[in-house]
Amino acid sequence: MTDDIRTKKLINAPEDIIPEAIEGMLLAHPHMLKVEGATGRAIVARDGPRDGKVGIVIGGGSGHEPAFAGYVGRGLADAAAVGNVFASPSPEHIMDAARAVDGGAGVMFLYGNYTGDVMNFDMAAEECEAMGVPAHSFAVTDDVASAPNGREGERRGIAGDFFVFKIAGAAAEQGRDLAGVVSAATKANENCRSMGVALSACSLPQTGKPNFELGHDEMEIGMGIHGEPGMRRGKLETADEVAEELMEAILADMGLGHGDEVAVLVNGLGATGPLELYLLHRRAAKILDAHGIHIHFAWVGEYCTSLEMAGASITLLKLDDDLKALLDTPCRTPALTVAGDLAPAGSLTRRDHASAGTGATVDHDTLAKDGPITPARFRTMMLAMGAAIHDNRDWLSELDGVIGDGDHGVTMDIGWSAVRKALAEERRETVTEISERMAKAFLDAVGASSGPLYASAFRKAGAMVSDRLNLDAAATVAWIEGICTGIQSRGGAQVGDKTMIDAWVPAVAKAKEALHAGGDVIACLEAASAGARNGRDYTAEIESRRGRSAKLGARSLGHMDPGAASAHVMLVAMTDAARD
Repeated sequence: MTDDIRTKKLINAPEDIIPEAIEGMLLAHPHMLKVEGATGRAIVARDGPRDGKVGIVIGGGSGHEPAFAGYVGRGLADAAAVGNVFASPSPEHIMDAARAVDGGAGVMFLYGNYTGDVMNFDMAAEECEAMGVPAHSFAVTDDVASAPNGREGERRGIAGDFFVFKIAGAAAEQGRDLAGVVSAATKANENCRSMGVALSACSLPQTGKPNFELGHDEMEIGMGIHGEPGMRRGKLETADEVAEELMEAILADMGLGHGDEVAVLVNGLGATGPLELYLLHRRAAKILDAHGIHIHFAWVGEYCTSLEMAGASITLLKLDDDLKALLDTPCRTPALTVAGDLAPAGSLTRRDHASAGTGATVDHDTLAKDGPITPARFRTMMLAMGAAIHDNRDWLSELDGVIGDGDHGVTMDIGWSAVRKALAEERRETVTEISERMAKAFLDAVGASSGPLYASAFRKAGAMVSDRLNLDAAATVAWIEGICTGIQSRGGAQVGDKTMIDAWVPAVAKAKEALHAGGDVIACLEAASAGARNGRDYTAEIESRRGRSAKLGARSLGHMDPGAASAHVMLVAMTDAARD
């Protein structure tokens, strides 16, 4: 990453960009949109949700405007859950949206197929089901560049979200039940293909630096909408040549034939204007015509962006009579209007969405008190971990910019800042209770994959030491093992996948070795830190097999995983604080 390159943005404080943008959007569209829920991250259609209708909730990270909140309105999405920049909304953000649109017919969640979105929306769907609200979690998988034919379920969701969201929203608007809406969305997703090209990098508001490097005369074919590298990098080509390469890949994957009918989306990624987009559409339309494929309707413009990235994508949706009718169903949102008469708006009965009762009170007198790590000391160690993440935020984001989307340090800092705020007040509580409080704070603040992974980690770690007030060496090792187990149970990663697990697993193994050799708390923590460092360094030697960097293959070699790096940072800070 080039240190001396800084980007310009019209923002105020980076940490305020999302709430201020939401406020601005509501002020621009007060007749269409409102916010509901305690998180302030659920943007709801004023005339969309109603009794007897399936509630449509879409969402994802910010930075893709007008996706996702721009598609909230009558006839399309009933609500959008808004995440931080390039980070999934948290389950609580999503649940605020779900509660606001529950009309008694179930709720459908739709989002792009990214690890963080899948985990967070799946957790929200689980919570809905626990409350008696039928829910379905649906990931869009339209990007042909991110996985080969036959492995469509691994593909990213990019601009194809536009079509799948529209189809699902129209099916719900027509009064189809949850199974019917899922069926329509599934058919749209199976018949939707996209591919993009990037001409320049974008930059996160928090870093002000390009999140990857691309030469002035280079382009990246197959680039993801978070800056994930694509299929190949090469010299900049003409508009016709780019359109031909994108269309060739899309058509080869779809199997379209003479007489078929499609909808077309030529989408700008943020810094490519209509003049250039119309050139791409011109060539794409001629290619389709040469194949005898009819365009039912075309959209050209910015519909799913990547901050200020220069580039574009092309999306085709193969139509049948039902998909065509759903595509033509009227809707009215800030970013998309399909003309036609909308039925009179119905009313929504507010339902009781009470969650399960509170946990049992802990009797501190029954807990083991041997061991040097008191709850107060443990709290200090956790605060030190958060401070260390803050100090290393930019470095971690730079690591992520090479093989991911450049936000890992930012996202971890947001989560740990929430933890530090939650732990600012010292209370009379156990390590388990502190861990639970950390889990809730982290998950409420962070979507992305880090939110559910570390929330699950903190909860499992706390459960591992629920019989203790103070931690001895064995309990400290058990807490670290709980972190690792919690992450694996939620995310499924294994050693060798090039993830944070490659640091946590050897950390646990080395800590156990030190414990079995008679080591005290400090010896076990030092061993864990050394194991995490070895695992972190090992990730530079292997190809990525999970997450956004899994699409890189050999291009991920030589670069350490940022999640493994942050694990090492945390364990070092925990060890140093335990010594003081």
